[in-house]
Amino acid sequence: MALRSLFRRNLLDRVSSSAFPFASRTLSTVASPSYPIRATLFPGDGIGPEIAESVKQVFNAAEVPIEWEEHHVGDTVDPKTESLLTWESLESVRKNGVGLKGPMATPIGKGHRSLNLTLRKELGLYANVRPCYSLPGYKTRYDDVDLVTIRENTEGEYSGLEHQVVRGVVESLKIITRQASLRVAEYAFHYARSNGRKRVSAIHKANIMRKTDGLFLKCCREVAEKYPDITYEEVIIDNCCMMLVKNPTLFDVLVMPNLYGDIISDLCAGLIGGLGLTPSCNIGEGGIALAEAVHGSAPDIAGKNLANPTALLLSSVMMLRHLQLNDKADRIQNAILSTIAEGKYRTVDLGGKSSTSDFTKALCNHL
Repeated sequence: MALRSLFRRNLLDRVSSSAFPFASRTLSTVASPSYPIRATLFPGDGIGPEIAESVKQVFNAAEVPIEWEEHHVGDTVDPKTESLLTWESLESVRKNGVGLKGPMATPIGKGHRSLNLTLRKELGLYANVRPCYSLPGYKTRYDDVDLVTIRENTEGEYSGLEHQVVRGVVESLKIITRQASLRVAEYAFHYARSNGRKRVSAIHKANIMRKTDGLFLKCCREVAEKYPDITYEEVIIDNCCMMLVKNPTLFDVLVMPNLYGDIISDLCAGLIGGLGLTPSCNIGEGGIALAEAVHGSAPDIAGKNLANPTALLLSSVMMLRHLQLNDKADRIQNAILSTIAEGKYRTVDLGGKSSTSDFTKALCNHL
């Protein structure tokens, strides 16, 4: 028993609670919550309901004072959102101010908005925050990875502004605004200072896209002047990819426009074992926080009790930190790390043979 306690303490020493911080200028809005706290839950599609059930079981075992308000993806397009997400589900997040989202699949070529894009646009989720660090006891090609990607979430190439100029020629508009760039840069530097991180790297391609990425860099430089205690650097995206693969410890906090963030954050996930181990949280104006698993819905294994719930569980830890339920977050995080490190109960994607329910049960036992 003493050995197990020592093992858990060592894990927490290596991966402190700052590994999953959720720094926000609006934390004061949730500093004194009433209990239970109502939070919106989108179980999602495919394996989503199974891994969402895992989160609920773990929260019950840890006695987390959360009352879930579940909303499911519909099968008809809501005219208010032009998406399969209903207006009522978006209002739930606005009202509660916090939520957790499982994977959602958007059918290709159906003529309606992406579910993820709908959430970001309608809720004003301007930054996607993904901590990426090596899990104790789970060996990959890289050791001691510990970085955070902060991705601008609302514009860039993902503005969805495309049209056909003439037959055979299409045009896609990349939108970069001063307002959005300043906002995400300010968050990145505030996050770095709040969490004891020393460096912010702005990722860009301003040598080619001088106007758009040039404006993004100008805004980052402007914000950097207000944070003299934080080292600021600018790295071209292709060079950044090479540096990450060669030596990811060169980076600390990375901030970047939308498309680059989509690419870089997935690359970083690959450094530590994949999207199934990577948490994520979207933040918006007014203190809204929507944590999410960013991996796919994996319809091929849906309903087979094979899914790995780790990413959604770690994302729920970020949600708890946003709510300042740090004791609960520490307990759940420690249980996740202990379960994976011991190696007895791992899902197939982690090289084990355990089912979703076996992994969840082992995690609850560690609590």
